[in-house]
Parts: sequence; C-alpha cells; structure tokens
Amino acid sequence: MTNQLPDFKPLGCNKCLEGGGLDFSFSMAFQPIVNVQEKQIFGYEALVRGINNEPAYTILDKLNDTNRYSFDQTIRVKAIQMAKQLDLQGMLSINFFPNAVYRPETCIRATLEAADVMDFPTKKLMFEVTEVEKVTDNNHLKNIFEEYKRHNFTTAIDDFGSGYAGLNLLADWQPDIIKLDMALIRGINTDKVRQAIVRSTIMTCQDLEIRVIAEGVETLEEFQYIRDQGVALFQGYYFAKPQFEALPEVDPALYV
Repeated sequence: MTNQLPDFKPLGCNKCLEGGGLDFSFSMAFQPIVNVQEKQIFGYEALVRGINNEPAYTILDKLNDTNRYSFDQTIRVKAIQMAKQLDLQGMLSINFFPNAVYRPETCIRATLEAADVMDFPTKKLMFEVTEVEKVTDNNHLKNIFEEYKRHNFTTAIDDFGSGYAGLNLLADWQPDIIKLDMALIRGINTDKVRQAIVRSTIMTCQDLEIRVIAEGVETLEEFQYIRDQGVALFQGYYFAKPQFEALPEVDPALYV
C-alpha cells in the first residue's frame, strides 16, 4: 500500500505525492475516535509511521527547516489516499505543522486537489495542530484556521493543556474541537487536581460551543469519569490501538 499513490500532480505542490524534497519514505497507522453517545466510530486519526511500522519519532526526527514544508504537504495527500483505499467512512484527522504553512490559500491546494481526485469529501477532513509545537505567530495560525473553515474542514487543537498556548489560544480563536492531552486524562478518576482542571476546561468548551475529545484513555475508570462529565468523543488504547495501514474496529461493548 505504501507506494500505491495515484498519478496526478496537485496544484501548488507538483511533487507532493512522490515525497518531493524528502530523502525518506513513510506510511501511516490509524486509530479510531469513537462517539460513545451515538455508539459508533466518529473517525480515524492518521498517525505517521515508518514504512515497516517504525514509531513516529523515527520519521519526525528527520524533519528540519528544509524539508518540513514538503513533509507537511505530502502527509496530507498520503493520508487522504490511504483513507480512500481503506474505505474510511467517518472523519479523517490529519496533523499539520503550522510553521510549515507559508500562505494558507496556496499550501492548501494540494489537499483540495487530492480530495477532489480521490473523491474524498472535504467535510470529512479534520486538521489538528498540536499545542506542543511552538507557534511563532498566533495571527498566522488564526489565518490558517480561517482558511480551513472556509473550505469546510473541521479544525482541532491537539494535546490541549500540555503546550505553549493553552487558554490564550482559545481567547484569540476557537476551533471546532479540542483534544484533551493524555497527561490530564491519566488516572483522572482518582486525581482531584486533574478532575478540577478537566471539568473547568469542559465547561469552557461548552460555553464556546467547542467539542471535546478525550485522548489517551486507557482504563474503564478514566473513560467512565470523563463520560460522566458530558464528553462524547474518545480516543485511546481502551477502545483500540493504532493499526498499521488498516482501520481497527471497536468492540461495541466498550461504548456502554
């Protein structure tokens, strides 16, 4: 599957599909995001892997200022291509690098053409920016997300509560979704401090009409506590581990 890329040249990035500007290859694993209220899979996050399922860091450690743009463009197109091959029916979540996006209206063209050629609806695309990556220009990030919303993409902040921006980012711009960082989730059922932080974050998101995904959920007790706070969307080993070049199923019994 890794090398079965369709033969077309997206506008604005003629070599994205061939990994232009990159001296390494990579593939993807997919992890489900579940909606426990609707008792179904909401979508899948595409996670970078080596071509033999090596961990993400083996690829991300290769990034630098000269290849970050090419990687950011290529990973979007490859994720869409693989999702189409796997007949992914829900949302496809893709991580992106805001510091690699120079002009949003130009850098997005490869994504749009890939979705068009592969007949993958743009309304099923969700773009996550990790809060761990330090954004040098918050206005630039805001412009990126505004452009994404113009194209009906879903926008999300990943690892919320672990990085550089936190609530300051929400004050300037409101995404469709935030993903609570797994460090806040771990052991939350017995941790009064984490409970207070997560409850207040959920209330803030409810007031701002932002959906919450609890990621990194590993135990029944963690899941039950967060579910009881009104959260519907979950991701983590409790439901399913990422699967290399495949879409893992979720045991329906786990939704209860």
